[in-house]
Amino acid sequence: MPGGDTIFRAAETLNRALTGYVVTAFESVYPALTRVDARQPLAGRRVESIRARGKHLLMAFSGDLVLRTHMRMHGSWHLYRPGERWCRPRRDMRIVVATDRFLAVAFLVPEAEFLQARDLDRHTLLSALGPDLLEPAFDVAEAMLRLRAHPDEPIADVVLNQRVVAGLGNVFKSEVLFAARIHPHALTRDLIDNQLTSLLHEARTQLRLNVTPRMRTLAPVPGRRTTGSLSPSKGLWVYGRANEPCRRCGTPITLDKRAPDARLTYWCPSCQPVTGEKR
Repeated sequence: MPGGDTIFRAAETLNRALTGYVVTAFESVYPALTRVDARQPLAGRRVESIRARGKHLLMAFSGDLVLRTHMRMHGSWHLYRPGERWCRPRRDMRIVVATDRFLAVAFLVPEAEFLQARDLDRHTLLSALGPDLLEPAFDVAEAMLRLRAHPDEPIADVVLNQRVVAGLGNVFKSEVLFAARIHPHALTRDLIDNQLTSLLHEARTQLRLNVTPRMRTLAPVPGRRTTGSLSPSKGLWVYGRANEPCRRCGTPITLDKRAPDARLTYWCPSCQPVTGEKR
């Protein structure tokens, strides 16, 4: 599933391309969206803002209408000039929002709905989200409370829970835990406050470093960087590097799939001892 950095980057790029412009056409394969469009046509409305909230993308239009989408595993937003050939087949199209300058096309986005602005704060999914790691006014105290509310769960599972903190995906889970020197199977109750605040700091730092907008294709992309190296082969500390030597100490990287949904978890047994203590 795309992480918060991917959604943030998509929102920023769509916002630059579409905000302030009038919608000239709207299309969707989803009957629920087309029914709303038939009653309250999107064409003629102005795009007012596009922003990310955790892993949700919120596209606001004049007249108090908001399009919420969630990419899940395979969804993506692309931008095209009018008349330009799409990079994906039309059968994968789910939503098109067109202006005179650009077409924003959602491919394989499985979750979409129209809301009014007043509905956002009480929306079942949005209202349950924890503090957004990419928000400038990130609430560390609230995030700590939510982490501590899961004392008997492995920290690797807790940080992926969007009700605890919003925006972290599976790649960054392993990378952030490595940077904070915390074993992924450590229970939250066994971690001291300094370890958890370090974890939050690393999560915010790594996500912010990976949100530079990319035009055209706003899908999950390779090339995330957590090590500081510009080399494509040295971009990540542990993710995808099972049995390869740790970049810090040379110990072979460990991999397992014990987490819910068989998500892959990578760590260094030496740099991330079970106790969570630094070596």
